[in-house]
Amino acid sequence: MTQRIADHPIHEIFRRRWSPRSMSGEALTHEELFTLFEAARWAPSSGNSQPWRFVYALAGTPDFRRFFDLLASGNQPWCAKAGALVVVASRQQRADGMPLRTHSFDTGAAWVSLALQGTIMGLVVHGMEGFDYARAAEVIALPAGHTVEAMIAMGKPGRREHLPEPYGSREEPSGREPVTRWAFAGRFGTP
Repeated sequence: MTQRIADHPIHEIFRRRWSPRSMSGEALTHEELFTLFEAARWAPSSGNSQPWRFVYALAGTPDFRRFFDLLASGNQPWCAKAGALVVVASRQQRADGMPLRTHSFDTGAAWVSLALQGTIMGLVVHGMEGFDYARAAEVIALPAGHTVEAMIAMGKPGRREHLPEPYGSREEPSGREPVTRWAFAGRFGTP
């Protein structure tokens, strides 16, 4: 298993959070789902705009199959046992019609809040880009002025050995590049 060692002091929740794929197939309860959404609710956003939108489908519902069919073929094998699938979207304009330039940034903050809450709860929370964005907008009846950002598979943990290959052999936390590779002083590329 990959060691996740921080180079600088951080809270252990950041190292514990990762994106496993192995889920049990059990649907999330409403309470679990809305606890995750409550964490997202408190994310910072520009002018308190809260542009994020989460459209969900619980396992065992007709909507789950519609969401599942949006997934790329590489994500379907391991998402089959998700407890919920979520399409994440964002509102691109403020209430007054002015562009909300940070809509994606703010929605990302909501996503990480949800992901960290999922880690605290011992759930699998795995964000992904491998799906049909245009069809997702149709399936969730996305209004004008919004954009699809990502999908999330969430569920109760399953067993690594129940994942089909090549997913089972890759089911471990990944490392990260050092901070000096992407944090720059005063000008891009200057550590």
